[in-house]
Amino acid sequence: MKTGSNDRKNTQRRILTIPNLMSFFRLCLIPVFIWLYCVEKNALATGIVLIVSGLTDMMDGYVARHFNMVSDLGKMLDPVADKLTQVSMLFCLFTRFPLMGVPIVLMFLKEIFMGITGILVIRKTGSVFGADWHGKVSTCLLYAMMILHIFWTDIPGKVSDVLIGLCTAMMCVSLFLYGSHHIRVLTGKDKDR
Repeated sequence: MKTGSNDRKNTQRRILTIPNLMSFFRLCLIPVFIWLYCVEKNALATGIVLIVSGLTDMMDGYVARHFNMVSDLGKMLDPVADKLTQVSMLFCLFTRFPLMGVPIVLMFLKEIFMGITGILVIRKTGSVFGADWHGKVSTCLLYAMMILHIFWTDIPGKVSDVLIGLCTAMMCVSLFLYGSHHIRVLTGKDKDR
């Protein structure tokens, strides 16, 4: 039992893992798609880079879980890479679609709240919790909405507004569910996790 426990701790402390390298790769793609969208005005290349980024996001979680490469660094690096990618692309799209400001503001508020409560949860439990289903759905919707806005250069205003509204609504649901979970953990009402 002790050996298994030590192996798990060593795995969690790993830094140079394939999933962590994929998260770092996603961070490196951020200035690339900003340049492609804002300077080169190349929607096709921007969309391809964002899709590659999204695919590596899905792959790193799969690789981490199925090949025993889950690490504490990865649990922190993965969402940081996600959020920086998302907010950077939203700011790029904001230059053409002002309503993108709504999910940007919501994302900042969510991350401030989640960051503060997340640190308190880590201090209380010693654990870093991974993403739940609603966070994954929110991320998928956000990527789909951004990619549609990139490739569909003459997207009708009403369609754009509906897509942004759907994403914003799912982000609110995810914030509520994550926030409820963190508060339950902090108040000692959630003993399962």
